Amino acid sequence: MKFTIKYMFILLALIGMSSCEDYLDINENPNVATKPPLAGLLAVTTYRTGINQFSVGSNTSFYTQYLASPNAGLGSDVYEQVDLSGTWNTIYDVMSDIFDLIKLAEEGGSTELAGAGKLLMAANLALLVDMWGNVPYSDAFTGKNIIPKYDEAQGLYSTVLSLIAEGRADIQKPNSTSTIAKNEKSDFLLGGKKDNWLKFSYALEARYLNHFSKQGNYNPTAILAAVSNSFTSSAEQAQVKAFDVRNPWANVARNNANLVLGGWLSEQFVDALNGNTFGVVDPRLAKITTPLPDGTFVGTPNGAGRRGDGTKKLETYLDNSRAYASDNSPLFVFTFAELKFIEAEAALTSAPARALEAFLAGIKAHMADVGVSAEDAQAYIDAAYPNLTAATLTKDLIMKEKYVAMFLHPEAWVDARRFDYKYKDFTLPANAELNEFIRRVQYPTVEITRNRQNVPIINSLAERIFWDK
Repeated sequence: MKFTIKYMFILLALIGMSSCEDYLDINENPNVATKPPLAGLLAVTTYRTGINQFSVGSNTSFYTQYLASPNAGLGSDVYEQVDLSGTWNTIYDVMSDIFDLIKLAEEGGSTELAGAGKLLMAANLALLVDMWGNVPYSDAFTGKNIIPKYDEAQGLYSTVLSLIAEGRADIQKPNSTSTIAKNEKSDFLLGGKKDNWLKFSYALEARYLNHFSKQGNYNPTAILAAVSNSFTSSAEQAQVKAFDVRNPWANVARNNANLVLGGWLSEQFVDALNGNTFGVVDPRLAKITTPLPDGTFVGTPNGAGRRGDGTKKLETYLDNSRAYASDNSPLFVFTFAELKFIEAEAALTSAPARALEAFLAGIKAHMADVGVSAEDAQAYIDAAYPNLTAATLTKDLIMKEKYVAMFLHPEAWVDARRFDYKYKDFTLPANAELNEFIRRVQYPTVEITRNRQNVPIINSLAERIFWDK
């Protein structure tokens, strides 16, 4: 796919100018085509769905304490009401293009592409709900209302699941006038493989059903049924691997090397892998960052800022030569490892042997994703879990390993809230503005300014999204 990337980004720019039905855009340019090509829409929506993982994760990774600010008491690190207007706009811009993709594909009989669009819409809509709760959707893309109403979060989750079911059905309809396979070079997420789009639909279903773990309608049987129809290996997982210049996390690492500070690893995350918290060194840490000159790995305490005066390296951070932040590292949207940990959690009570098998498979899959050899992965498992059986596997262990496997991913903040932040030695940031862990974000300034009459009032960032209650 790489040899087409520059040409695709010309299409991305053109598509970005043609989203006339986005409620974020008021004026319409008569010189821009109102019916962009489906291939271009598929390119921009699959690519930018991946980029949205970075856009959201660059904020939520402070809440999950993967990252920490090198400056004391700064922004997301201490639960300030940070303005996320850019992230909000980015997600809605993509959803506007997805809306166009679905509409134009349905009008032209391209049912496979319409189905793919519905899956992309579900994934992006869920990102919004998991961050903000109630958000505009049903009234947002018609072009008739620039101050749309807000839909209830719980109802929007029903919409997410309906979009997944509809998307799956559309992909399987016969006689699509344009197919996913014919648009392989425009599919930055799953490489034009129809079967993998179907498996992706089941992965999404399993993920969002699993979000109800605190609710009375939690249904492990339905989750496990979806898992059984989803990815069977990491080769099938949803990820963006081609970029116009480089992976955006690589920009963070490069900027940090040039003293535009960012991407510093949290003490909580580093200690979970360097042996301090659990007594076993996790080989994934050396694949994510480089050690200090003395061979140790040290993280930055959230909220407290860096150690020393900055004249020498005393902490570790994202490295442009390592996993996640190299120029060509993939942006993970949905991994096989995530699927296995969902399976382990859902099967824990009813099928503990299946849960154990999935738990170990999840560890090994993530180890492989970041470049750890199979031998080193097994050595870690043997050291960390020498006496583990199906009977002794616990949710705490599943969430511990899933936390590592979801590094930098927005879904990790959903897990932290579902798990009530009960990770071992997890503590509030120094100088935190809340006396409890953060549960949501404030609505962005851009939305409060333009749609004030509809924006819900948020009294505290400790207020919970419906599935977190």
